[in-house]
Amino acid sequence: MLKKRPTIRDHSAEANLFARRAFVGFIFVVLLIGMLIMNVYHLQVKEYDKYQTRSNDNRIKLIPVAPNRGLIYDRNGVLLAENRPVYNLEVVPEDVDDLEQNLADVSQLLNISDIQQSEFLKNIRKQRRFKSQVLKARLNEQEVAIFSVNQHKFPGFSIEARLARHYPFGDTLTHALGYVARLNKKELSELESANLATNYRATHDYGKLGIEKFYERLLHGTVGSQRVEVNNRGRIIRTLNTVTPTPGEDLVLTLDVGLQQIAQHALKDARGAIVVMDPKDGGILALYSNPSYDPNLFVHGISGKNYRKLLNPDRPLINRATQGSYAPASTVKPHLAILGLEEGIVTEQTKVWDPGFFQIPNVKHKWRDWKRWGHGHVDVYQAIEESCDTYYYRIAYRAGITKISNFMAQFGFGDLSGIDIHEETSAIMPTVEWKKERFKENWWPGDTISVGIGQGYWTATPIQIANAVTILVNKGVHRQPHLVQVTKQDNDINQLFTEEKKPVELKNPDHWRIALKAMHNTVAKTTGTAHKAFKGVDYDPAGKTGTAQVVSIAQGEKYDASKLNERHRDNAIYTGFAPYDDPRIVVAVVVENQGAGSSVAAPVARQLMDYYFSAYPLDKTVNDISEL
Repeated sequence: MLKKRPTIRDHSAEANLFARRAFVGFIFVVLLIGMLIMNVYHLQVKEYDKYQTRSNDNRIKLIPVAPNRGLIYDRNGVLLAENRPVYNLEVVPEDVDDLEQNLADVSQLLNISDIQQSEFLKNIRKQRRFKSQVLKARLNEQEVAIFSVNQHKFPGFSIEARLARHYPFGDTLTHALGYVARLNKKELSELESANLATNYRATHDYGKLGIEKFYERLLHGTVGSQRVEVNNRGRIIRTLNTVTPTPGEDLVLTLDVGLQQIAQHALKDARGAIVVMDPKDGGILALYSNPSYDPNLFVHGISGKNYRKLLNPDRPLINRATQGSYAPASTVKPHLAILGLEEGIVTEQTKVWDPGFFQIPNVKHKWRDWKRWGHGHVDVYQAIEESCDTYYYRIAYRAGITKISNFMAQFGFGDLSGIDIHEETSAIMPTVEWKKERFKENWWPGDTISVGIGQGYWTATPIQIANAVTILVNKGVHRQPHLVQVTKQDNDINQLFTEEKKPVELKNPDHWRIALKAMHNTVAKTTGTAHKAFKGVDYDPAGKTGTAQVVSIAQGEKYDASKLNERHRDNAIYTGFAPYDDPRIVVAVVVENQGAGSSVAAPVARQLMDYYFSAYPLDKTVNDISEL
């Protein structure tokens, strides 16, 4: 076999092949480098702002800072609602890996009950997990020290110092001031709908009732913020800048806390309500509902046990001053007298015979007077002074329900008073249409007779009764009832409530004088139903007593309180003003199931007036609010 001869290599061809391959490789490397440069340019130049922001999000945090809630003062500068520092143990659920286990461990350190743990777990399900939630409020110094030593074991748990609302006078002012409590999911949703949720990023509390709720926007203030730098563990390294929160506005109320305390003392254990107004501007001097409750229980979250105590038959949660509906009884007789005079049913000289009852023609039923043997011949003055029912049965029968309803509506009956709290009911000023809709029945003349003495279907709230008398003493001019006198922030005082309703106009303005003079006689004359209660006072009061039946008494039977269930006994009512010639105070008192207005409610009104005129003597003016 012949051996193959070796092939001679073509070095030129190989060199050309290598050159071509090297060139392709070089182009490929250049392209890759170009792509890399383009990507670097894209990241470092074109997308700089985006990635710088994302970097800052990891490095810089914006922490919202809650504003201080505005303070609330009475008319004399007494602090009624303040902010006190408290230490709370708070948890951010999102930052805790095993929440239930960590919760159990920390509960052993700080004696947190199983009930508190379960309530906390229940509450956080309704909240956003990134939002800090209070686990235990108002830690004492020992608890703060114990947790601080062990805090490294509980990521997501922290002790926060906060200012919490406190009400120094407790249950004395609850139904006027209301209270704040934890912001709930519904309220947060409402804030989001109103584009206000951002302002509540650092806020835990929200006004729930009374002044606290009505003026929530003013009292809350504007949220601030801190821009801080943090490390990879979330620990704050330094504060970059701070936007100071704007505190809420301070409010100065028309209330006099001393008068409020007298109201509470006067009612003692009786259920009822008191409203005291300044007829010159509609300012509420006292607004008290009994029984009451301590609003501080709600600020940090009321326990189930304490809340159940409030759900009793006496209904302390109800604001009787604005939500309690009572038959106004004889307190509306001065207004009905004006209606009778305006309609020509009676005149100043007319005398009506009162045998002790009234009958509709061809009807056997007798509507009896409170004085069984009657008052004899009475004129408009005696009818108010001695509270003669028969006189008003006659006026009501001849006027009819439509005229009564239309006229009394001008004094605010059957309508909201407009007071600056949300908790109010309109009560009932009955009409033919109202009964038809409510009971599917026609209105009968007998229904009107009862309305003529403030009974039957007619109900009113104490604030309505006080407001109606205020309109009366102002001779038809409305003064809107209100609790806030001014706002006080940086000495900038802004008057509120300047809007007035259309005044009540009479055909004969002299009819105002007749009704007011009769109310004065009710106190000044020995035959007046309120004379005994105000005997010996050094100011000049006027008023009208009322005794409202809670249940009907059958024909021929005599009222005997001892035989009735306590809650079926008469309500005692009184409304009045002083001084007669230049009214500075209007009082309405309702005491449930305690008897006659002359013997029960009128003495309560005297205690209030005695205090008022001792604190603000007739020879001195009321304190100038602008000087507070």
